[in-house]
Amino acid sequence: MTRIRPLPRPQSDALVHDPAGGLERLAEIMRRLRDPETGCPWDIEQDFASIAPYTIEEAHEVADAIERAAWDELPGELGDLLLQVVYHAQMNAEAGRAGLEEVIRAVCDKMVARHPHVFGSDSRDKTAAQQVRDWEAMKAAERGAARTLDGVALGLPALTRALKLQRRAARVGFDWAQADDILDKLVEEARELAGARAAGPAALEEEFGDFLFAAVNLARHLGIDPERALRRANAKFTRRFAAIEDALAAQGRTPAQSDLAEMDALWEAAKRGERNT
Repeated sequence: MTRIRPLPRPQSDALVHDPAGGLERLAEIMRRLRDPETGCPWDIEQDFASIAPYTIEEAHEVADAIERAAWDELPGELGDLLLQVVYHAQMNAEAGRAGLEEVIRAVCDKMVARHPHVFGSDSRDKTAAQQVRDWEAMKAAERGAARTLDGVALGLPALTRALKLQRRAARVGFDWAQADDILDKLVEEARELAGARAAGPAALEEEFGDFLFAAVNLARHLGIDPERALRRANAKFTRRFAAIEDALAAQGRTPAQSDLAEMDALWEAAKRGERNT
């Protein structure tokens, strides 16, 4: 599927322009883009490090489309994310390592191996929660003697990585007993944060990090996805600030021509309007 040696040009052109070409078409398009003699100069110059930020961005755009229930946009966003997978696989193949075929084979083998209750002889008589525990047990067996927190990707958004680190630690018993204990810890961290303001920027940053980590722990115990909660808070802030701008614009003014008291009153009006809709 991923080719280093090119197809004959007529065959390649036919595949590139075939609407029914599927994944093989996409792989050939990427091979052509990366061709050192006839490809796109920008695509040829890229490497794993330069493409990785686009991969993360595209994954977030998929999540954004889902959050907004923008179902008409989702196929395009998923396509952009799929292109990133094909891009990395092509570069890997060019380096003499696993290409797209191996990537697909690996994930298929993993899905079959980790779902013996679907593809094997194990019973399906278990809950989704039990399946999560079984999945994690299989992953732990695959890691072998690795440390508990090994393999939690460094490139994850910080809130998401904190959540995954905490879940890993919790599986071996390193966890709070209940949410109320974490609330007490969050109050303690807030006090330490307030006390660190005189200790310099480094100490203040460290204490703020501890406060956020405790907040993620509380979210986990409350069954809240902290990344999703913050995305929704961002959306709410954007929506209400837009209402402030709209109200001021109706008077021929901008936020810069207002003051905090007036904008705060308009913010509260926007909140009331949301509650009444």
